[in-house]
Amino acid sequence: MYDEEFKQINAVIEKLLREANAKVIFLVDKNGQLITGCGETERFDTTSLASLTAGNIAATGGLAKLIGEKEFSILFHEGEKDNLHISIVAGRVILVVLFDTRSSLGLVRLRVKKASEELSAIFGRLMQKSEEKEKSGDSEFPFAEITDDDIDNLFS
Repeated sequence: MYDEEFKQINAVIEKLLREANAKVIFLVDKNGQLITGCGETERFDTTSLASLTAGNIAATGGLAKLIGEKEFSILFHEGEKDNLHISIVAGRVILVVLFDTRSSLGLVRLRVKKASEELSAIFGRLMQKSEEKEKSGDSEFPFAEITDDDIDNLFS
């Protein structure tokens, strides 16, 4: 992830937090790694939330396949006080919106749709940038030139 795109992603989810009257928003990759979050994030074990969200998406994907669907791109969980709106963005990441009675499902869905379009565009540019760097051989990975023999020699 490049700094410029990371800042753009954060700007989009912070705007979504305000416009949807949400409490917390997380962006998680499909492997269960937290990418970023905003709002009342300190209240949560973000590592567990990210991995459980990815597991939820994977399990729901299995259900979708059983009934002949590719996937369910939007999930909604309603609780006594808080609700979760979970959606897949650009087929790559999971957007999690936690909201309460200060908002409504309709408002959250409307704002998430707009934010998802913006995030999809950012991730598209990010993938393009990554592919261009890969083609040019410009690797930002600092240890790319280290071989297994170098590591063995270091520890022997």
